[in-house]
Amino acid sequence: MANYIHVPDEAPAVPKINVTMDENDYRHGALALIKTLRPNWKPSEVKIKFFTDGITNKLLGCYVGGTMKDVVLVRIYGNKTELLVDRENEVKSFRVLQAHRCAPRLYCTFNNGLCYEFLQGRALEPEDIRGEPLFRLIARQLAKYHAIHAHNGWVPKSDLWMKMGKYFALIPKYFQDPEKNTRLIMEVPSRQRLTEELVWLQQSLSMLGSPVVLCHNDLLCKNIISNQHAGNVKFIDYEYAGYNYQAYDIGNHFNEFAGLNEVDYSHYPERTFQLEWLRSYLEAYKEHKGQGSKVTDREVEVLYVQVNHFSLASHFFWGLWALIQAKVSKIDFDFLGYAVLRFNQYFKMKAEVAALNFPH
Repeated sequence: MANYIHVPDEAPAVPKINVTMDENDYRHGALALIKTLRPNWKPSEVKIKFFTDGITNKLLGCYVGGTMKDVVLVRIYGNKTELLVDRENEVKSFRVLQAHRCAPRLYCTFNNGLCYEFLQGRALEPEDIRGEPLFRLIARQLAKYHAIHAHNGWVPKSDLWMKMGKYFALIPKYFQDPEKNTRLIMEVPSRQRLTEELVWLQQSLSMLGSPVVLCHNDLLCKNIISNQHAGNVKFIDYEYAGYNYQAYDIGNHFNEFAGLNEVDYSHYPERTFQLEWLRSYLEAYKEHKGQGSKVTDREVEVLYVQVNHFSLASHFFWGLWALIQAKVSKIDFDFLGYAVLRFNQYFKMKAEVAALNFPH
């Protein structure tokens, strides 16, 4: 629910610039934005660098001079992504996180995208997030996010089930392409089966008592920027940010240990690693909430059970998301194949996860 995110009064206003970026002529649109954002830059000297990591949007950086010191990032929304992403909510999340020094500066929005500050550092790879000291930095940074209070006195509710219901209504019933359609029929669970699973997920996960907090909801490697010089990590991309179950955000991150281009679920973190990660997270979370930093084994165990249950919801969410992308996206990526991977992993893990119980 977008109305739960309350932007603090002191947060700087974000101008809206009436520019529409044309996918066939990026430079023209970028220069129109730069004219407002960096009026002292000479248009002829503006350089543009394309970043190719994303599978949803197009991202380019504008700068002048030989080094990328002051860079304006321009993100152009992907085709029909407004079906999947609440853009107003994204800007609110961005502003809240910026006010808490958890996000880069948001310079402006424009008709089909937004511009923000470039964070120095490098986007992580799957092997990075599994190692010391980065996994602890990530756990502590996520705890800082989750401790942010941005709901102006409301009791925040998760919009996970509402969003999944919305996505479910948008998944394609068939594809025009006969080969794609055969794959849909043969490899993707039937609508009836998906409906049953969605009901089961909502009933069983809502009972687990996971607190609702401000979540990132899309913490894959490429959305984590490590600045070795400063010794910290920052998260980028708040398209899916919003109020959600704490355990969902962590379970979703653990699923991302498998990577995106060469997905390998054997990298899903095993119990010993998870317990260490969760302890680091809980210590920081309690510190940020002013509850001291002493964490009991039982608290870690409870979170472990919640997180692994919610990792199922993450597979299901991105499975539905990928089916919609397979229909609307113009980006060259096998979204249908990715949906199949996520649903297969969901069913593979379900029995094992459903058997996990809280400690006595």
